[in-house]
Amino acid sequence: MIAQKSKFVTGMVLMIFFAVVFATIFMPVFDGKNGLQYLDNLYNSISKGSAYYIDQVREEVQTIQTPELTLNLTMKSEMQAQQTVPLFMKAGAQVGQDGAILTVSGNIVQILGHCLDDAQYMYDNDGAAVTAKYGYAEKAALYNWWSALKAMDFDLKKQKQFNVAKIAEMVNKKAVETAYNYYGIEGQHISERLGVVIFSLIFYVIYTLWYGFGIMYLFEGWGLQLEH
Repeated sequence: MIAQKSKFVTGMVLMIFFAVVFATIFMPVFDGKNGLQYLDNLYNSISKGSAYYIDQVREEVQTIQTPELTLNLTMKSEMQAQQTVPLFMKAGAQVGQDGAILTVSGNIVQILGHCLDDAQYMYDNDGAAVTAKYGYAEKAALYNWWSALKAMDFDLKKQKQFNVAKIAEMVNKKAVETAYNYYGIEGQHISERLGVVIFSLIFYVIYTLWYGFGIMYLFEGWGLQLEH
């Protein structure tokens, strides 16, 4: 039984339009993507634009006072160790391999700088340059850098090279991880898409209220009311 016809009709109209917009959001009308995919790509792109630290990390690497080091790195497998060898050799280091263990001797500033070069390629979505350098998939190469830096952090702390370990960890978190996670995404600054961002936030608030009022009017039209 409909108790208040006008409120019921208002609620029904609101919910019909809500459903139409909802269906439109999931249609590929935004450059071949649906609304959620479009906004997800937009915010990932803006996030990448504000997550660039490679130049800042390079400056930290240059502050290392004891650059000549020998490191014993335990990789996850013999195959990964074998793939990781050229990463260090391209940086001018001497590398020995015994199964999954690498012995690396060289200038840590050069090694970390070389790693940052690869992170820069990946941040710029130039994975082809990394593949050409090492002869295998670019994301696998960057993952091997990540694993090597994890092992490096462990060995540096064993050697009480805490400052170098801190900088190596910074290279991993602020450069390698960022470049890996955002690979393939075109970075943008929020100022470039400010209008779209503001519109999406306002639309989200209005759309949520729209749904709430639609449900409220439907229930009130049926005669359902909240009472204290």
